Amino acid sequence: MQEKKRILIKIGSHTLTKETDNISRGKIEDMANQIAKLKDTCEFIIVSSGAIAVAKQFVKLESKQSRVFVRPALASIGQPHLIRIYQEIFREYGLLSTQCLLSYSDFEKLQSKTNIVNTINVLVHDKYIPIINKNETVATDEIQFGDNEKLAAFTAVLLEVDLLIIATNTYGIYTKESLQNKHPKTIFGVINLDTLKNEVVNSKSSHGSGGMHSKIEAATLSQKAQIETRIVNGLEDNFITNAFGNKVSFTKIK
Repeated sequence: MQEKKRILIKIGSHTLTKETDNISRGKIEDMANQIAKLKDTCEFIIVSSGAIAVAKQFVKLESKQSRVFVRPALASIGQPHLIRIYQEIFREYGLLSTQCLLSYSDFEKLQSKTNIVNTINVLVHDKYIPIINKNETVATDEIQFGDNEKLAAFTAVLLEVDLLIIATNTYGIYTKESLQNKHPKTIFGVINLDTLKNEVVNSKSSHGSGGMHSKIEAATLSQKAQIETRIVNGLEDNFITNAFGNKVSFTKIK
């Protein structure tokens, strides 16, 4: 039997909301549909943001308080809703999914890293798709993953994946000159990341805490482990299969 390729998909809040104020069930359905089509040749792990975004949808409905301002509290409210949405939709496509919450310190301790690898390998072997997010409850201001890009990279390296796909709201990374001219032009193939850093205009979305710099930092970690990174437009339907088939523009970092 041919060994399956291990793919890690990182999807951010801005993509999951499809640039709105609400989590898009349609975007999660799009992911589930693609994974279902590819499950015979690929195994998938997902690093998903979105807990805080989904919390903002529900907190006014569930709480007598009009607002919750504390980020860890919002994440605590939103995370169960986020995983429920994933599980409901994935189940419709015959896919099993489960939640894993990780913190930065988990990647510093040998025993913790061993436990992560063993647990996720068992889950994947048993046909479960791990949905990973950072554990905001124990996070501190000094220890942050950005909008989960670094978490995705740390996880990709630890699990020795074959490919890291970072889904964002652009067709990869654009040249600085093309952005200044308001005609975005994708940088397709990259080996020298120092050159790429000079092209990046830093920006962050309304929901996310990352930006292109954090994506390049993630790709740097992956590149050191000889893992290819593809930065793709996750707002498009079929963004995974289109990237596999080179049907759309995206940035590939080897």
